[in-house]
Amino acid sequence: MTQRSPEDVASELAIRDLVARYADAVNRGDAAAWSETWAEDGCWSVAGRSETGREKVVELWHTLMAGLEWVVQLVHTGTIEIDADRATARWYLTELNRTADGTAGLLVGVYHDECVCENGQWLFKSRRFDFLYAGKPDVSGAHFPVPEI
Repeated sequence: MTQRSPEDVASELAIRDLVARYADAVNRGDAAAWSETWAEDGCWSVAGRSETGREKVVELWHTLMAGLEWVVQLVHTGTIEIDADRATARWYLTELNRTADGTAGLLVGVYHDECVCENGQWLFKSRRFDFLYAGKPDVSGAHFPVPEI
């Protein structure tokens, strides 16, 4: 096992906290807390859409969340590679939701992240969500292979 510096360990913990705060904000429907996880020039790619800039990213979030009556994201363990004030990461995620019309859904996917440390705070520079499964909670829907980075 490679010896890690105390700085890298602290950065890893901060990035793990960033991911947890992101999911917590989604689960609570808290747009303000969610927006605080993004760099000003952050880019979010999800569901075939992509936006750049915190304001545009938050607008996309509002659009996607408007179609949901209820949502809970469960983040699973991830991998992080740190290089000074930048990092790349990969996180697997399960999301249970119910749309505004009452349809239950299950998403399983993977986030590919680029993070930056700005003014001592780790933020998302980019997040790309790739679906591994999207469909009914009985897992009868489509499933997809894990994509290459």
